[in-house]
Amino acid sequence: MLTSTRELLETARRHIYAIGAFNVYNLEGVRAVVLAAEACSSPAMLQMHPSSFKFGGSPLVSLCLEAARTASVPISVHLDHSTAAEAIQFALAAGMNSVMADGSHLPYAENLEFTRQMTQLAHQYGAIVEAEIGRISGTEDGLSVAEKEAKMTDPAEAKAFVAATQVDTLAVTIGNVHGEYKSEPRLDFERLIKIRQNLGEDTLLVLHGASGLPAEMISRSIQLGVCKFNVNTEVRQAYMTMLKSERCAASDADLIPCMEDSIAAMQQVVMDKMQLFGSAQKAHLHQTPYAALLTSALRRPA
Repeated sequence: MLTSTRELLETARRHIYAIGAFNVYNLEGVRAVVLAAEACSSPAMLQMHPSSFKFGGSPLVSLCLEAARTASVPISVHLDHSTAAEAIQFALAAGMNSVMADGSHLPYAENLEFTRQMTQLAHQYGAIVEAEIGRISGTEDGLSVAEKEAKMTDPAEAKAFVAATQVDTLAVTIGNVHGEYKSEPRLDFERLIKIRQNLGEDTLLVLHGASGLPAEMISRSIQLGVCKFNVNTEVRQAYMTMLKSERCAASDADLIPCMEDSIAAMQQVVMDKMQLFGSAQKAHLHQTPYAALLTSALRRPA
């Protein structure tokens, strides 16, 4: 059932687990996430990066929304890392539950103003907005940030930013990276504690770069208030590995079995993450189908 992102994240935080937001690019990815969520009786988020959003356009958005509506478990649809007001407007008008207004590449004042405007717009649709303070290093779908440019989230700055923008969700930078970790991950949990204390309970916390984080760091982050993890790299790698397998790489390979194999490979990764995040067997904690439909009906601006 299509469910509001706010409901997913607030329920997860209240019961001390996290929602997996899985980047999807095509039918196989969408099916993998939904099948995994249903198999684990877990809530989930179908998430589109700007590259897949631009490539897939309306058909991909419609696919995600329909898959969420017909799923037997709570699922929301989210636009990730968008730097364009036009794309955010399109996503909201199409019925997506949440967007990330990513102004982290901008000077602080410009990031604040962009986030404030996008938050006002999203709230008219009943959707919520995620923003980012600090820059996460690594590479994700063509977005690269050099290590020397990476800047951890400042707790005092985060408090002022949220107060000025009224943004709903904050992606924090505490040593996490996009893509693969080139060395042993190190997360600054003292910084995370200060951010949580400064923001209080109204602001939901997100951690990008969950691919490759060890279980103990995931668990500690959840205990300190993180209620959403973004996952892309490991799911994408499972897909690409299957496409390169002997069965699928053969010149006479049948496309449908290869699609089924790739779905199964990605589904297993997603299910493992749901277990790790503690969201497995938590679908029953979320709102009823009737409430989900009511939420959807209230999303359109006056």
